[in-house]
Amino acid sequence: MEADRLLDGRLKLRHLVLVATIAEQGSVVRAAESLRVTQPVVTRGLRELEAILGVELFDRGPRGVSPTVYGTAFLAHAQAVLTQVRQAGQHIAELREGQAGSVTVGTHLAGSNVLLPRAISRLKRARPGLRVIVREATPDVLVADLLVGRIDLTVGRLTSRDDGDRTERIRLYHEPVRLVTRAGHPALSGPCPALPALLAYPWVLPVDQTALRGELEEVFSAQGLPLPPDRVECTSMPTLRSLLLDSDAIAALPMLIADEDDRLAMLDTPLRSVSRLVGVTVARNRAPSPGAALLLEQLREVAAEIRVRLGTGADMLE
Repeated sequence: MEADRLLDGRLKLRHLVLVATIAEQGSVVRAAESLRVTQPVVTRGLRELEAILGVELFDRGPRGVSPTVYGTAFLAHAQAVLTQVRQAGQHIAELREGQAGSVTVGTHLAGSNVLLPRAISRLKRARPGLRVIVREATPDVLVADLLVGRIDLTVGRLTSRDDGDRTERIRLYHEPVRLVTRAGHPALSGPCPALPALLAYPWVLPVDQTALRGELEEVFSAQGLPLPPDRVECTSMPTLRSLLLDSDAIAALPMLIADEDDRLAMLDTPLRSVSRLVGVTVARNRAPSPGAALLLEQLREVAAEIRVRLGTGADMLE
């Protein structure tokens, strides 16, 4: 198939929406429900698209569909086109309504209590008409939203990339992870407690399959210890903070979260193998909106100040 055949007028925007929805929902039936059309409409549209491309985009199975190698390749481009169209619509709407633009940023724990709020405050002082939308979610959800254009950038911990090289990571600073309790916790009254002694207290751990949870499991395993038997698994920062303040619970958190909160305290018990590389993630090969570019500029400035505060320099990011 010649590439120019996709420009002969047969390929419609609805085809891109359809194939992206099928992939997201995992079945033609659920895609039809999501799009509020009948199943035959979805099936017919998919057949039209596959005829245009000359390949099958999905393998059909008893439990639904999964993209073929052709489907995976086409989906990446389809989602990029849909993202650009969404952004164009948003830009036109903002101009029509006289708005100064907007930026949507996703965040999770690291960077959410100092870096991002300070950057937003400075941005709003300089551009009060710019609308800033903050969405909190787990890292996997944030990356998915970033790739389809629901958010412009994410702020938080940078981990190994598993998105097929579709994102770009901007390193800002390393932040230690510390064991955190409420101020006045019994473990603060004596010498630095060893990790085995802290198993007598309740803990709040990250949920399973998160990077920090895996690192903490390695810390306990290296000392021949089980995970704390009395534990809550939680990713909500407001809930986690309340659990710390209302009990003798212990949690592992980015250092700046505790350092900025007078009601929290840090134990000196070392977690040498656990730290967080904090930064910004953006979609590769997608130009940032004006609002996103302005926010990124403020994030860089605040991050430089945080590096000074933590006693690290730009060279520590290498």
